[in-house]
Order: sequence, then structure tokens, then C-alpha cells
Amino acid sequence: MNKKSFVGLVTILLFAQQAFAYSIKVKVNGVKNDTCFLGHYFGQKQYTPVDTAVADALGNFQFAKKKDLKQGVYLVIIPNTYFELIISAEQDIKIETDTANLISFMKTKGSVENDQFYAFQKFMMEASKEAKDFKDPEAIKAFQKKVEQYKSTMFATYPSSFTSKILRAADEPKMPDFKREDSLQSFYYYRSHFFDNYDFTDERMLRTPIFIPRIERFMNDLTAQAPDSIIRSLKMLFDKAEAGNKEIFKYCVSTYANKYETSNIMCMDKVFVWVGKNYYMKGKCFWADTAVVRKITERVTILEPLTCDKVIPNTFNADTAGTYLPLHGVTGKYIVAIFWDADCGHCQKEVPKLFEIYKTKLKARGVKIYAVTIERDDKSWLKFLKEKKLFTDGWYNVRDKYNHTDFHKTFDVYSTPVIYLVDDKKRIIAKRLGVEQIEDFLNNYEKIKKK
Repeated sequence: MNKKSFVGLVTILLFAQQAFAYSIKVKVNGVKNDTCFLGHYFGQKQYTPVDTAVADALGNFQFAKKKDLKQGVYLVIIPNTYFELIISAEQDIKIETDTANLISFMKTKGSVENDQFYAFQKFMMEASKEAKDFKDPEAIKAFQKKVEQYKSTMFATYPSSFTSKILRAADEPKMPDFKREDSLQSFYYYRSHFFDNYDFTDERMLRTPIFIPRIERFMNDLTAQAPDSIIRSLKMLFDKAEAGNKEIFKYCVSTYANKYETSNIMCMDKVFVWVGKNYYMKGKCFWADTAVVRKITERVTILEPLTCDKVIPNTFNADTAGTYLPLHGVTGKYIVAIFWDADCGHCQKEVPKLFEIYKTKLKARGVKIYAVTIERDDKSWLKFLKEKKLFTDGWYNVRDKYNHTDFHKTFDVYSTPVIYLVDDKKRIIAKRLGVEQIEDFLNNYEKIKKK
């Protein structure tokens, strides 16, 4: 071979080695001529496919592209099942296994992280087999002790590995010995130390199957499901994320802003208002462009005066005789303010239904009805009232005679009917109820007040 040919061959070989930013070569005995997929976790979802490959007759296939994979836990999806693998800085990986038992037969090359990852899984399989009877408390204790010893050794040997971080993040906080009567103190200690083992500085945690379950457990199981309690928990979570990693912070804030803006649970828009005011409107959300911030600001501006426990905005409307009767001028133990439209098909059913419920059940409880038509055509409104005979003491039919109120901006009326329930001080205690929910809500509300 002459010198020129040799140089050309070396160049070709070097190019071949550098052509792919990642290469995952897989052999799965039992897979033949099947399409396989590479996916990954992100938050609470599994994304597939990141890449696709077709196995040959011997079960060989390769995922490879010219752009690095974002690091985290990935899934190799084969017919009828899948297995997980760690993608770290090591992205030239070889894997061999068998469909008879994917973990037991797993062999890896080129990835220390996956050596640790599968070693732990194999250990767990063997330890579970040895424990056999998990109904025996002593067997459970022995199993737990064995697992803790294995993890302690692993953490000491590989303190900074991603596998160690994943296992630490799933660990429960270590608890001091509390007396039985100190159960509340124990709960608050557990809650405040719930994320002690969680590394918020590592963006890779976003791409693991434990990220969202851990946070959701904190938000759902360790947080009272009331707006103020949720806000306190989110403040704790957001502070940790903001001090840790910008992508984790972005995920947490944007996820919970969306969750509580679109929540069907009454009064949870208060949480969205808090997130919007304290993060988007204060310029902390680097990912949000001016259009997004403007939209959120508009929603916050509308929703903030309408959150539960706030005094409902006043509105100046006239009754059928043309006499002004502002909302704040109505007195009663409770007031139902319903915004409706006589030309709305749903309103045509719901308003007469509310009228019957009012006469038979609500009136005796000191409830008053402030029924506001948002339309500007008096004729169809008056015609509907007369046809359905919607007149009785404590039921006030009113309309905005001189366009004083923008009902969309003032009361967030974007479809009809919309109902607000307020107390004798005009504080909002419920909103967007169905007409048949009002009585049940009042029953529960009054029980809670007595307690």
C-alpha cells in the first residue's frame, strides 16, 4: 500500500468513528427482523421515538445520529416489552441481553453508569428471590437492611454517579425518633426534609421516571388541597428549583402554572394568579416571550379580583322597571350572582331550573338571586322572563342598561351561564357551580363552618 492510500484509509476510518455523536449497539436474543425504538422520560411522560432501528435476524440493531442525546434515563422498546438504560456523557454503548430475562442476561460495554445501573437491578432481583415471603415482617426487615447496605456501599464507591443520584432521590428522609404523641411534629419534619436526597442542580433528573412522581407525592399527599397550602408548597419547590437548575425551574413553574390555570377544581385559579404575579410578571421566566407574559398578565388581571375569599366586584344594573340595583345593594345570607343570556340554549334550560330550586330549597335558607343578563337586547330578555314567569321575591332580574360593565373582563364571563356564590359580606365562597350543585355546596360549607 502506498503512502497516499494509507493516509486515505486512515481518514476514512477516523471519519467513520466521528460520524455519530452517539451510538447504541444492541443485540437482543429473541428479537428477529423487528422494528425497535429508543425513547426517553421527561417529566411525567415517556417520549418515543427519539430514534428507530430494525433488528436483523440475529437481534442486532443500532441507534446512532450526529447529535448528542440529552442525558437521562432512556427506554429501548422491543416487541411487547422494553428495558431502561442510562445515557450519560458515555454515548458509545454496546448492550446484549435476551428476551428470556432482559435484566438477568444484560451485558453492557462502554458505559460505567449502565454497569452500576444493571448491577443494582440484578441485585434487587436476587434479593427479592431470597426474601421469598414478603408477608413475614422479619423477612421484610432483612430485605430492607440488605438493600440499604448495598446502596450505602454503592454511594460510597460511586458518590457522584447518576445512578447513585437516582437511587438517592427515591430514598425517604432519615427521621429522628419521635414519640407517638409527636405525630404532627414528625409529619412536618418529614415534609420539610422530603427533598433532602434530591439533587435539584442536575438537569438529568428531569429525564427520569422518579422526577414527577416524587414531586406529585409532595404536592398531593403532603400538601393540604387548599389554594394557600398549595402556594406554600410550590414556593418551597420553586425556591429549590430556582437555586438548582434553570431547566428544572422552568419545568416546575411552567407545569404548575398551566395545571392551575386550567384546573377544574374550584378556587384553584388563585394558585395560577400567585404563580403569574410572582414569576412571569416579575421577569423570572426566561423562557416566556413578551406575548406569553402579556397573555398571563391579562389573565391574572381578570382573575385576581375573582379569587375565592375576595369581595366580588360591584356591578350597576337596572331591573325590569329601570330602577338601579347594584350587586352590592342586595342583602341576604347568601347571594347567587348568575350571568346569563336569553339567547343561550344552555341558559334557557339552566335559569328556569335555578328558579325552581330557588323557590323550593334556597329561598328558605336566606339565599337571594341576582340574575344578570349580559345581552343588550331587552326584548328577547323580557320575553323570556315573561314566558318562563321568572318573578318572585328575592329573585332580581337585572341588565346593564347603559353598558357600565365589561362582563368578560370584570367577571370572566366567556360562556354562559356563569355563577358566583357570595356570603353576606359579598365575599366569593364558590364560583362556576352548576345550578344543581349550589344546595350541596351550601350544605358542606355550613358543616365546615360549624366545625
